[in-house]
Amino acid sequence: MDDGPLRWGILGTGGIAHTFAEDLRLTDSGIVAAVGSRGQDTADRFADRFGIEARHAGYESLVADPTVDAVYVATPHPMHREDAILALRAGKPVLVEKPFAMDATEAAEIVAVAREEKLFAMEAMWTRFLPHVVRIREWLAEGALGEIVTVTADHGQWFPEDPEFRLFAPEIGGGALLDLGIYPVSFASMVLGTPDRIAAVADPAFTGVDAQTSMVFGYEGGAQAVLTCTLRAKSPTRAAIVGTDARIEIDGDFYAPASMTLLPRDGEPTRIESTHDGRGLRHQADEVARRLAAGDLESPLMPLDESIAIMRTMDAVREQALRGR
Repeated sequence: MDDGPLRWGILGTGGIAHTFAEDLRLTDSGIVAAVGSRGQDTADRFADRFGIEARHAGYESLVADPTVDAVYVATPHPMHREDAILALRAGKPVLVEKPFAMDATEAAEIVAVAREEKLFAMEAMWTRFLPHVVRIREWLAEGALGEIVTVTADHGQWFPEDPEFRLFAPEIGGGALLDLGIYPVSFASMVLGTPDRIAAVADPAFTGVDAQTSMVFGYEGGAQAVLTCTLRAKSPTRAAIVGTDARIEIDGDFYAPASMTLLPRDGEPTRIESTHDGRGLRHQADEVARRLAAGDLESPLMPLDESIAIMRTMDAVREQALRGR
């Protein structure tokens, strides 16, 4: 790496890769230097749209590209392990789309290789780095809420029942939990850590993937999290953190740039409105650039061990839900 902007190689050309490339235009921390796809046509279309000079028909040539400083893994969930390890073995730091992997075992394998190669790795849970979430962490650190009692969050979207659409396709990791539920589960993890009790119910879609999953997490000390996700309807997509002294209410969509209110038990509320350009993915790119410049191997805001723990929680949710069918 030199002293200029971080040169990204984007591995995969799906919707989230387009969003990342668009958002990267809003920051000075990085540029897209190269893109890799399974075919030359898709690589060329993506590169033409974003003015990228290096376009690769294959992931191996992308990760071997000497102009690439870091790789953004934007492929479907089942490919994250293989593609992240491919980049790490090629000597490239990685930002891996959420969920980090299909399960905790795969997540641990990615982390093990990153640590073996002494390279930076991070899950692309972009919500962690949004301005309103930064302020939430400050309030929590200040003790503004008192003792946390409850966390609630939901993520529901409506999708037409198309068996070829990725959220309904079992072969590419479809289902509400992995694609949508990761947001409320990661949010609860940020606030409360890893639960010691989990209850979950799920109902299948017509292809067998989970169409709706609801979860209750219990924590040492008595706090609880109540989380839901669904493919069947657009839900409020709001979140709240309730404490003994105050609560935070986050407007929908809580996982994207959002407005929120701090409501103390006694006193006047504090309202923070969202003023934001772009979708919000640029903030995670800024974090990667900062950490690489500092020589860090992971981010304290999205630690690797927490990504593994979140996948372990997701595994337990699926096990509980299957048991209840």
